[in-house]
Amino acid sequence: MTININNLNNQAQINQNKQAQTKQGSAQTTVDSAQPKHVARDSVSLTPQAQQFKELQKKSADAPVINQEKVEELKKTIAAGEYKIDPQKLAASMAKFEFTL
Repeated sequence: MTININNLNNQAQINQNKQAQTKQGSAQTTVDSAQPKHVARDSVSLTPQAQQFKELQKKSADAPVINQEKVEELKKTIAAGEYKIDPQKLAASMAKFEFTL
């Protein structure tokens, strides 16, 4: 039977490494068990869409109340055919509205 003396040193080194790892693992387990465990807490996070919806709700709540008198006046003017529309002003208002969205 032949003995490979080159491998003997490597095997001894491997055994020492395993022992060192085992000691480190048990020491780490002791440290981990000594530290108080943190209790997980519940948390809630809103999606960007939910945050945007919340902002829109706030803006709509802050919006002015409808002026019913003005609405009735406009209805009468339109029904009588006296309501004049400025196309450029209308286009500017529509563009401004789309830009704010």
